Amino acid sequence: MEAIPLHDKAWQRTLWIMFSAQLLSAIGFSTIFPFLSLYVHSLGSVWNLNLDFLAAMVFTGQGLTMMISSPIWGAVADRYGRKLMSQRAMFGGAIIILLMAFARSAEDLVFLRIIQGMITGTVAASNALVASVVPKERSGYAMGVMQTGLWTGVAIGPLIGGVTADFIGYRAAFVITAVLLVIGGFLVMWGVEEKFVAPSKAKGSVLDFSSWWKLLSSHGVSSVFGVRFLAFLSRTLLVPFAPIYMALLMAGSNRVGSMTGLMVGLSSAAGTFSAIYLGRLGDRFGHRHILLISTLIAALISLPQAFVTSVWQLLLLQVLLGISYGGIMPALSALLTHYTDQAEVGAVYGLDNSVSSASRAVAPLIGAAVVSAFGLRSLFIVMSLMLLAALWLSLRRLPINQTSALAHD
Repeated sequence: MEAIPLHDKAWQRTLWIMFSAQLLSAIGFSTIFPFLSLYVHSLGSVWNLNLDFLAAMVFTGQGLTMMISSPIWGAVADRYGRKLMSQRAMFGGAIIILLMAFARSAEDLVFLRIIQGMITGTVAASNALVASVVPKERSGYAMGVMQTGLWTGVAIGPLIGGVTADFIGYRAAFVITAVLLVIGGFLVMWGVEEKFVAPSKAKGSVLDFSSWWKLLSSHGVSSVFGVRFLAFLSRTLLVPFAPIYMALLMAGSNRVGSMTGLMVGLSSAAGTFSAIYLGRLGDRFGHRHILLISTLIAALISLPQAFVTSVWQLLLLQVLLGISYGGIMPALSALLTHYTDQAEVGAVYGLDNSVSSASRAVAPLIGAAVVSAFGLRSLFIVMSLMLLAALWLSLRRLPINQTSALAHD
């Protein structure tokens, strides 16, 4: 057996508690993003390694280990409970992030980030828990709520991190993140009711590659992962180069950092407002339709960003792009709940997080290659092409009927 569905008010209570936990964890993790590279340079290398290489490894190392570990934690969640895995991700993340405040070298920080990728994964754990208790006909709304929590945190966190780093120091931001994760963990521990019953067929190792292969072979699931990879890759491709592009547009201004933060914040805020609304529309008219329309709009909006000549043009297009992603990401998460059985939500969201982590790991490498070969503005053209590829994959491979995937099992 799997998680026993809760009564109507109980799943709504669980949803909003998990929204709060997701918000806190997103604020926490994104608090440290603005200055991680600077922290690497301030720590220095005890092995005399290139600091730019170590700064890249701080991001890539964490993405690679999360890519490997996420499916394993997902399988553990299906066997022992999703609430337990959410607590593991938040409390474990709090310990590792706190240790980063006491790192003595850049190598220490890289090592801790690699460990972080192995034991965290709060987004996958939270989404799996929500998907296991929310009725499938409300999955779009629920995933929109969770996406809103994520993007609101991503919008707020960098502002907190920047102010903290400027006035208190880099190390204090890690302490703040750890505290936020602990609060989120206790919210889940005390506020969430999960009536989980372990499946009777759970035997042997959680490293059941045959069950993962069966899940990937389910009609529509692997296509959702393909679309997720392309969409997330297009979303993160600009991140390492956003300050450089902003500096190009602002020509010598000393407000590049604040304007870059404003751009990220506005785009994320736009996504938070659209996610719940578009998620509700998906519940009514079909998440595939919302995905197709949102992806097409995102592809069209990405292209003109290569030709902007002023900051306000870029900000406006980034807001519109954020609204579009507010339709793409929740739609993909909702489709996964329709294409799989409730007993498999831990595994499917673990694999989903693995796909997102893989795209996050390779994005800086692809972005650097594109910029080196074709120039900074070409990034937006590549982003548009990736989204068009995602649109083509959605049209050709995603089942028209949301429930048709289950009929193939």
